[in-house]
Amino acid sequence: MILVVLDHDGNRLRKGSLEALARAYRLQEALGGGVAGVLIGEGLGGVAEEARRYVDLLYTVEAGPYTAERWAKAVLEAAKKGAKAVVAPSSRQSRTYLGRVAFALGAGLLEDTLESWAEGGEVYATRYAYLNRVTQKVKAALPVVLTVKPNTTPPAEPKGEGRVEALPLPPVETVEVLEKIQEEKKGVSLAEADVVVTGGRGMGSAEAFKAIEELAALLGGAVGATRAVVDAGWRPYGEQVGQTGKTVQPTLYIALGVSGAVQHLAGMNKSKYIVAVNKDPEAPIFKHADYGIVGDVHQVLPALIQAVKKLKD
Repeated sequence: MILVVLDHDGNRLRKGSLEALARAYRLQEALGGGVAGVLIGEGLGGVAEEARRYVDLLYTVEAGPYTAERWAKAVLEAAKKGAKAVVAPSSRQSRTYLGRVAFALGAGLLEDTLESWAEGGEVYATRYAYLNRVTQKVKAALPVVLTVKPNTTPPAEPKGEGRVEALPLPPVETVEVLEKIQEEKKGVSLAEADVVVTGGRGMGSAEAFKAIEELAALLGGAVGATRAVVDAGWRPYGEQVGQTGKTVQPTLYIALGVSGAVQHLAGMNKSKYIVAVNKDPEAPIFKHADYGIVGDVHQVLPALIQAVKKLKD
């Protein structure tokens, strides 16, 4: 069995889960067995109806609010049913508990993988290293825990109606969650967006990001920010792109007033097309951009918005 940890928002599966499912079915072709999913959280009835369409067997574990200890126990409870491999979307949350899962299973841990396949009872994968400048090939013997880097794999398609089985959560010694504050998100999720419009310090103020929000909305994309912008309090940390923020790989990445520090490039330099606007012709971002505009972002951005509106009319 290949076990897939299905990430969700309480109502639907996240795109990363569908990518992880696609990887699991590729591994199944070489390793055999079925593909099972595990849903963890609370009030799982609605999302379970969607999830069962993608797997042969769906485990549900009512675990309450997230803690690394609970999620690790829940995954292990499902993995004990005979999992050769555990596949999950790569995220900050998965990094906090999947190491525990791998240790408990005596399994290899392959994180942030771009591709994966199985040969001769071993699982191989590729992933980025050295600030995304190098692609390395890694392998691990079975059992293995593997995470899928976002936006690297075509999502899986529904396959039928899998059986649903509820599993109990074993006793867990953990901290008590006193309060959970859900960040209010507008528009498309940054991790799943096909278009990302990012503003840097060159935008000059928090108010200037209203135009970035408008352009992102017109393109059906998400707003990103550099670390300098987040540190200045102009945008929330959840929008930060870079080595200490989110790694994105959209089809189109628009960098406005972004100089292109190496830490920021590590989070976006694998985007398919990069468009940069900066008044400094020597800005490092231009070395990585497919299209560059040297000019004042406050003049170029309104022109871009008008051009997009005209195309949509």
